Amino acid sequence: MAKRIRLGIVAPLLVLAIGLLCAPFAAEAQQARRIARIGFLVNNAPTHSPGDARVWDGIWQGLREQGWVEGHNLVVESRFSEGRAERFPGFAAELVRLKVDVIFASTPPAVRAAKEGTTTIPIVMAGVGDPVGLGFVASLARSGGNITGVARSPGEGFAPKRLQLLKEAFPGISRVAILINPANPAHPPLLRELQVAADALRLKLQILEARTVEELESAFEAAARERATALHEVADPMFFRHRTRILELAAKSRLPTSHGAREPVEEGGLISYGVDQVDHHRRSAYYVDKILKGAKAADLPVEQPTKFELVINLKTAKALGLKIPQSILIRADEVIR
Repeated sequence: MAKRIRLGIVAPLLVLAIGLLCAPFAAEAQQARRIARIGFLVNNAPTHSPGDARVWDGIWQGLREQGWVEGHNLVVESRFSEGRAERFPGFAAELVRLKVDVIFASTPPAVRAAKEGTTTIPIVMAGVGDPVGLGFVASLARSGGNITGVARSPGEGFAPKRLQLLKEAFPGISRVAILINPANPAHPPLLRELQVAADALRLKLQILEARTVEELESAFEAAARERATALHEVADPMFFRHRTRILELAAKSRLPTSHGAREPVEEGGLISYGVDQVDHHRRSAYYVDKILKGAKAADLPVEQPTKFELVINLKTAKALGLKIPQSILIRADEVIR
């Protein structure tokens, strides 16, 4: 009788012990089976061009490194503006209705649309030069809201660096046309920085505005009338998508061009200086991973980029009859010959 009593006590304890031992494995298995949903609010699909494919390579590389694979534990909802920023608010609303776990927003217009669309769904940003100045985060150290990610520039003073490089490469330039998109919220503060830099470099600036691809031709006609000697393109989704048209118009006007990404230079632009796009988007994907694993956007500091690249197209320089100083060429990360 005493033996049966002991077994009666031990059996429930044994079941409890087995349950406690199995609980972590069950929780881990449940976590492994979890399907996350990401909403991409971006400019172009990876199939649009090799340059866009490179950007997406960075995103997917970062996600794979953290164990996220589409079709396995990840569902992706992608919305592409195709260079039309006015489409972002509607797309952001769609992603909110779909109740995605996190929104990845690339470029300031996309981030702004996402910010206005939700205060609860975490937003990971990329392609934003000054997230504090644009009001996306309270500070780089602590966002204070539902937005975090990787900034496109290391802070104030970076934007004029390209203008300085353009002047070093072509000391004879005197009037630089600055191509901006008035619909991009990031451009007004950048213009103020560029004007200060231009004064120091003794350059005259001519502001060219283009909200659509149709307005590009009239912008270049204005540059020709005012006899601009170079073109400085401020980074914008519409400009990136229609870079072929911009390069055609620049070649027609025989204008040396400066860009914030390497892709236009690979396709005929003259010089670019900016973040390594693949690394930039790969780092952004790490933020997506942290949020999917339970971190709060408000607690994740915004990261500033550390990898930049200077790319020069010597074929374009020769076609324009320009000679780039050796002091610039030796600093380039890549020279296209």
